[in-house]
Amino acid sequence: MKKILCLVFTFIICFSAFPVPAFAEDEYFSQEQIKYYKNLGLQGTTVNVYNWGEYISDGSDGSMDVVSEFERLTGAKVNYTNFESNENMYSKLSGGGVSYDVIVPSDYMIDRLIDEDMLLPIDFDNVPNIKYIKKEFQNLYYDPDQLYSVCYNVGTTVLIYNKKLVKETPDSWSVLWDEQYKNKVLMFNNSRDAFAIAQAVLGQDFNSTNEQDWVESAQLLAQQKDKTNPVYVMDEIFNLMESGEYALAEYYAGDYLLMVENNEDLDYCYPKEGVNFFYDALCIPKCSKNKRGAEAFINFMHEPQVAYENSEYIYYRSPNITVENNEESSLYGSDVIYPQQKIKSQSFKNLPQNIIELQNNLWTKVKSGKLSEDNEIETKKIYTECAVIAAVAGVIIVVKLISNSKKRKEQDLSDLYD
Repeated sequence: MKKILCLVFTFIICFSAFPVPAFAEDEYFSQEQIKYYKNLGLQGTTVNVYNWGEYISDGSDGSMDVVSEFERLTGAKVNYTNFESNENMYSKLSGGGVSYDVIVPSDYMIDRLIDEDMLLPIDFDNVPNIKYIKKEFQNLYYDPDQLYSVCYNVGTTVLIYNKKLVKETPDSWSVLWDEQYKNKVLMFNNSRDAFAIAQAVLGQDFNSTNEQDWVESAQLLAQQKDKTNPVYVMDEIFNLMESGEYALAEYYAGDYLLMVENNEDLDYCYPKEGVNFFYDALCIPKCSKNKRGAEAFINFMHEPQVAYENSEYIYYRSPNITVENNEESSLYGSDVIYPQQKIKSQSFKNLPQNIIELQNNLWTKVKSGKLSEDNEIETKKIYTECAVIAAVAGVIIVVKLISNSKKRKEQDLSDLYD
């Protein structure tokens, strides 16, 4: 009996010295989830992901490293790169010579990519986690048949201000034109969001097809450049607003929450003229060379724990119902992310080609100062000076012609009498 007990005890000690994968508890995922991703057969493949900057949980500050976890579960390699605006992303795709498997465009850009036949339809048999997306965030206006996209995040723009530098609590975008804040304003460095602010002030439709509306909005943005000399930024806004150096900025609601954590003097408002309500979604471009890997990545992004980790890192509203209902979420009940009051808003849609070209042309002129009041005044001054010089020159020429004509007549008479 003692020998048997000794053998059993020895077996237990030896057995406990080795890991047992089948029973090991994973930090984030169930054995069922691990088995699912392992069996996809993606080992040795590459998934190219093209996403906004600071738009996925990356392992910093104890968060989940989403890309690394996907690689661990699938055995695939993720090549992850960033873009800073929809327009930059579109330019890269339309220019050719690239291969991305997953992109994260916004609503109006998805609309455009579908119109231009630049996206692949998603096989939702490979994206079972679509079941976690709230119905209100499916079949959205830019993808009504739910063929090409899976909503990733939703949100609004907000006006951010530094309470130490702004004298009165603002409630309007018009404060961005207040000359007392010259050199203290940060402005969107992408045309669509920047124009939307001017359009809101003017009471225009964000999706107007009237060219004159866009010209008027551009003129208003040019006036802003003269009055406050804004710095055009995107991701740089975090450091600049957190430093306390700037008084006013506009950005996305979730990002405000990240900024205020590092500078408690910051506050926000939803301007009375209205804001942009946006949707960002996961899509597969036609240049993809690993569609199966792309669908696996899209599905992975909506695993409940992954969606939660992304939400905690990004601070945007997730369309994933498990995140919204998670009482442990830092955003649970947040009035910034889930505002209780009715917010006046519009969403961006794809624009006709002539409007897109006009918008791009006007935006270039706004940023370069070619539409500014000072430039117009200087141009008019030059035109006036040129006109005066031309007039004087014209008078001189006429006088000389008359003088020469008289001389010729006098010479002719002299020759006649001789």
